[in-house]
Amino acid sequence: MPKNPPEPPTVQVPTVQVPTGLVVLVGPPASGKTSFVRALIAAGRIDPDAVVSSDAIRAELFGAASPSEAESDAADARVFEERDRRIAARLAAGRSAVAESTNVTPQARARLIALAGRFDAPVTVLRFDPGLDCLLEQFTERGRADLTADDVHAYAAVMARDAGADQLRAEGATAVHDVPGRRQAATPAEAAARFSFA
Repeated sequence: MPKNPPEPPTVQVPTVQVPTGLVVLVGPPASGKTSFVRALIAAGRIDPDAVVSSDAIRAELFGAASPSEAESDAADARVFEERDRRIAARLAAGRSAVAESTNVTPQARARLIALAGRFDAPVTVLRFDPGLDCLLEQFTERGRADLTADDVHAYAAVMARDAGADQLRAEGATAVHDVPGRRQAATPAEAAARFSFA
């Protein structure tokens, strides 16, 4: 009786060890940041309280406010002051904080890196760069009413110009890791399984 061919070896992907400190997610809207964070929480890899989301804070502060009120410069200032306060509280207590917002501009990251520096906390950047085709596909699937395809294009252009791994390290990131997504045929759960948090 013929034998079945042997099973191909399983490729073991090494787990990235993320130290206690500030984790900065960098990626355009619809790049998979929130899905990744939800998968980390579902797998018990991070404490839900570690995630500091600017979108969640905006919803807490402004709830049913009109879009013009919730998106004003004054609203942005309140949102990011509250985000910074929550991150500082976690870092002061020696715990990790995950900054979940786009963070595609050097200015946005400089504020976070300076905050981490106040507590001598390492900064780990997780990049979400699914490529423009996948990004637009994900954007369309999510049906977000607060953004347009042009907005997503603009965020992607800024990311391509200002958020390369070398630049992120030059800005002060201790480590930079790309998070796999649809382009690499990885689900959020599979991507989350590649990271371990102290």
